Amino acid sequence: MLPAPTLDVLNEAQRRAVTYGVRRSKGDGLDAGPLLVVAGAGTGKTMTLAHRVGHLVLSGVPPARILLLTFSRRAAREMTRRARRIVGQALADQGRGEAIRLPWAGTFHSIANRLLREYAPNLGLDAGFSVLDRSDAGDLIDVARQELGLGGSDRRFPRKDTCLAIYSRSVNARAALDECLADGWPWCADWAEELRSLFRRYVELKQAGGMLDYDDLLLWWHGLLESPALAAAVGERFDHVLVDEYQDTNLLQAEILARLKPDGRGLTVVGDDAQSIYSFRAADVENILRFPTQFTPGAEVVTLAENYRSVQPVLAAANALMAGAERQFRKNLRSARPSGQRPCYVTVQDDEGQAQYVIEGVLAAREAGQLLRHQAVLFRASHHSDRLELELTRRNIPFVKYGGLKFLEAGHVKDLLAVLRWGDNPRNRIAAFRCLQLLPGVGPALAAKAWGWLETHDYLPAALADWRPPAAAAPYWASLVELLCTMGGGGDWRPQVGLARDWYRPQLERIYEEWPVRLGDLDALEQIAAKFATREQFLTELSLDPPQATGDLAGPPLVDEDYLVLSTIHSAKGQEWDSVYVLNVADGNFPSEFATGKPALIEEERRLLYVAMTRAKTALHLVAPLKYWVPQQPRHGDRHVYGARSRFIDEAMMACMEKRFHGNAEAHAAGSARPAEIVDLGARMRMMW
Repeated sequence: MLPAPTLDVLNEAQRRAVTYGVRRSKGDGLDAGPLLVVAGAGTGKTMTLAHRVGHLVLSGVPPARILLLTFSRRAAREMTRRARRIVGQALADQGRGEAIRLPWAGTFHSIANRLLREYAPNLGLDAGFSVLDRSDAGDLIDVARQELGLGGSDRRFPRKDTCLAIYSRSVNARAALDECLADGWPWCADWAEELRSLFRRYVELKQAGGMLDYDDLLLWWHGLLESPALAAAVGERFDHVLVDEYQDTNLLQAEILARLKPDGRGLTVVGDDAQSIYSFRAADVENILRFPTQFTPGAEVVTLAENYRSVQPVLAAANALMAGAERQFRKNLRSARPSGQRPCYVTVQDDEGQAQYVIEGVLAAREAGQLLRHQAVLFRASHHSDRLELELTRRNIPFVKYGGLKFLEAGHVKDLLAVLRWGDNPRNRIAAFRCLQLLPGVGPALAAKAWGWLETHDYLPAALADWRPPAAAAPYWASLVELLCTMGGGGDWRPQVGLARDWYRPQLERIYEEWPVRLGDLDALEQIAAKFATREQFLTELSLDPPQATGDLAGPPLVDEDYLVLSTIHSAKGQEWDSVYVLNVADGNFPSEFATGKPALIEEERRLLYVAMTRAKTALHLVAPLKYWVPQQPRHGDRHVYGARSRFIDEAMMACMEKRFHGNAEAHAAGSARPAEIVDLGARMRMMW
């Protein structure tokens, strides 16, 4: 178990969570029932979970028998790093220099990928399956859509991205198709039977090509555990299962955990119901709310309420916000950091006034010694920062924006990955079609013919040497076939990335005007690949948890000494800044006008504002424009609408905030020149009658 000096850094509630359970008499482990740690914002959740892992290891639990599930690879690495440091320090104090590894720490999808490859023979699954990313899955849905003739109707059949979203929602929420359509896509309800046919064909194409998409990884893992024998075999591998951000799990993930540990023994989940904001990804806040009564006997519940991030006035406003929530674990966040600076509720005229207020505040804080990158502007939707971005650019203030395009969405990166994926799995139809159509003169029809030739020759790449490409593609054909054959062989795979890039370069120069810039991304991809032992591991990890690159950035922060952070609230979760500005805090945005039809969605909007507010360490500004300008109106129509105060900001919450009005310069100038004369118009009006 953890030594006293290590436990001394924890508060009482954290120590209860870390040490929960009874050490076995032989000292070879720890017996513990189900445990729920309700970790409020900024209460040291990561530190607590890492110490819990360290306590298990020092209590005799072999690290290989600990399953740690997170929602990002970065979180898994951070948790592992902290746990290793904690255990390493404790062992060093005992004169031992051992290092620990947590081989089963990772995301739900990456752990599913490993288990499915191991248990593939039990499932009739090819252990060499490819993992489709979201874009490739959408392309395969489109193939099925075209095969079934669903794209040529006079009526509006859903596009591929919509179809994939419906499919994903149905799988992850464990909901019938009709229910999903009624809840999220009512305009698609008339296409229910056609969608069933489409999804059936989509599944057939995936299985024929040895491919699984993101949703399949969880679905097949869930299916693996439907067998009592297989569920027991997988569950017995792990003495303890720890889950981070449990409020973000969907119903499929919750059922997987219940089958891994049916009695809850050894199961620890950590999360905050007040930060459940991902229902659009099928996350279900009910998973964490019903966890305490899910097992018999019920779970132990430990609430962490001592906040280490924010000053007390910020927490007071956040507590007042959540006091209006109907269904929740009640907690009152408290801080050891006193402050006389209350959060500000700022009324401005419009978008322009909002941008002016933010920039003036940011620059004033910078002059007072606060770095730009220690300040953030958060917003409900990405386009809400458009006016601010224009003004920042005009004033030459560098900024970075999170919530934009991801690295793997760049066309040239997807091109090179398609070549590698086809080499890894010759039956990968989507990768083959993209790769073939990189060649001049090859369109969808010729790509289909080449694919048909490959199918009739048992997917042997060498057989493509006998297929005759169009004249324009002929100079590149032999080298493509040679590359595919090379990638199908053994040996060190990492040089293959360079070979694939060299083959692709002529196409890159032909297809993209700014190809030298794009070539740098491909060099970066080769450097990333060098860290992986196998091509399968590289392609799978890149699909499951892709890195972010300059595609995420707006502006030139990488060549500047400092930059302001702009972010959607969903992308800001887990982050913190000294000063935070939240834009457009008015009804229609908080809550969103699209959420007002359902009480559950309105409550999620409340939690979204809570997440935004609790990112602030010292200063918090909620900015509410009076007018929202509406483009493309009729010539004589209104050009703006008025914003109403958010229904979440009631009198109790307003009492926790400082009210401000920020007018434009012209209004201030007019006010300063106002004459002192007083005219009693009221008396004049009374005399009229």
